[in-house]
Amino acid sequence: MNVLWLDDRLIARDEARIDPADRGLTLGDGLFETMRVSAGHIAHLPRHLDRLRDGAATLLFPEPDLDAIEAALHQVVRRNTLDEGALRLTLTRGCGPRGLLPPSRPHPTLLIAPFPAAPAPGPASLIVSTRIRRDAHSPLSRIKSLNYLPNILARLEAEQRGADDALLLNGAGQVAESTVSTVLALRDGRLLTPPVADGALPGIARAVLLEAGLVAEASLMPDDLAGGAILVNSLSVRPVVSLDGAPLPIARDMIETVRKGFFFF
Repeated sequence: MNVLWLDDRLIARDEARIDPADRGLTLGDGLFETMRVSAGHIAHLPRHLDRLRDGAATLLFPEPDLDAIEAALHQVVRRNTLDEGALRLTLTRGCGPRGLLPPSRPHPTLLIAPFPAAPAPGPASLIVSTRIRRDAHSPLSRIKSLNYLPNILARLEAEQRGADDALLLNGAGQVAESTVSTVLALRDGRLLTPPVADGALPGIARAVLLEAGLVAEASLMPDDLAGGAILVNSLSVRPVVSLDGAPLPIARDMIETVRKGFFFF
């Protein structure tokens, strides 16, 4: 995994350099996508590119050349002989002067980094974060922004409390998501997930499962996870075994349904 894509070319990882004035570094002014690679194929690539385009529009970036980005992604896969693993795509607004306002004609930075496959994560214990609330009304809650500080603080809270991840609620106390995953709750034999209007990130796995009719949208309170819960993102499907120390049932048949519905494409 020694070859990256930076701006307009392949480059050795140890030769890659980001300008100190890059706004992604100084201000978190950028987007990212994490994509699973299986059998040399980038899973759900059109969906990732569509979300990248939508995020760029939200941040008022120049419209990205998705065809060129797709070609770059495939070059990274081929050059690294990446059969199983992941790609991390980072798009920043590029360099700018000191201050908040960007240059009038920004030149975005594109970085694509490959990673080997990681071991599948085990079942997750959750806590409800008491430090962080998800802003359901912010447009930033609908994009994969580089500014992940709220998620980082919530994840640190989970670690300090002996849990694997944290459940993020919105201002009304409704479930939004975990720090890195879409939340699915099993209720009355159905899998439910919070709507985007409640602060849920429009995840790729979430979209696939909704379109397949395997999951439905519904506003959820933490108590709605009592029948069982699953965490899903582009790289993993994890059952939730406890919430704030209270054990939750594991619906193994539902977990397998989710895994097949998303990971087999």
